[in-house]
Amino acid sequence: MTSIPAFISALGRYEFLQSALLTAVMVGIMSGIVGSFIILRGMSLMGDAISHAVLPGVAVAYMLGINVLVGASVFGILAAVLIGFVATHSKIKTDTSIGVVFSAFYALGFILISMAESATNLHHILFGNILAVSDSDIMSTAIVLGLVILFVSFFYKELLITSFDETYAKTYGLKTQVLHYGLMLVLTLVTVSALQTVGIILVVAMLITPAATAFLWTDRLVTMLFLSAGIGAVSAISGLYFSYTLNWASGPAIVLMAAVLFAISFICAPKQGFLKWRKGGRAA
Repeated sequence: MTSIPAFISALGRYEFLQSALLTAVMVGIMSGIVGSFIILRGMSLMGDAISHAVLPGVAVAYMLGINVLVGASVFGILAAVLIGFVATHSKIKTDTSIGVVFSAFYALGFILISMAESATNLHHILFGNILAVSDSDIMSTAIVLGLVILFVSFFYKELLITSFDETYAKTYGLKTQVLHYGLMLVLTLVTVSALQTVGIILVVAMLITPAATAFLWTDRLVTMLFLSAGIGAVSAISGLYFSYTLNWASGPAIVLMAAVLFAISFICAPKQGFLKWRKGGRAA
């Protein structure tokens, strides 16, 4: 196993490793930020749905030779709209409509990819290939990170209110639906940016796990946002280290590190950890 100094030395020598680290950290930060609002709103299933629903958009973008972000964003927003439409215009509950829509989109994506017969590598789409990121991938990831930060900065108060009390937000006059679909668009962009690092199958883990870990340590949203972003970045760095030194797949390695941090926090978090829970007598 390569030591940490050797890994740092390799970072200084290999440009592909530098690009991979930079991209992974940016994805970890943006996933942590957006994921905080996803779990506070009880929308973990929606995050899973969007991450799978963008697959046909990716396939169409490859077939038409356009930017992947464009194709995936269109299908991500379309999926969010369809889920909401089915849930509000029938007796079917939201979780059921999510299952129907995202599974249909996911299946369509597989069919379109098989029809494309291009250089598209399905394995890389599903599980990521961070060691092959290009300069354009880095640039698009940086742009999405900037959009995420701008969106949260400009609409922080509105997102705070709607995340904790949507009924009050409506009576206050906030356009909750506009904020919802704005968040869905940002979620879609983050999902597409994460394709190169962890892939479609594992992107929901990066959206949920760092934010859930931060949630165990604080009850303030601002602190949670910074903590989840930091946890996402640490998971990306440590995951890339083990990926490089042990020849693990990069996406699963990053997600595994995020899960390890969650497990530690679940046990040791001072306010909501398992040890505190036991000490409070709830296990009796």
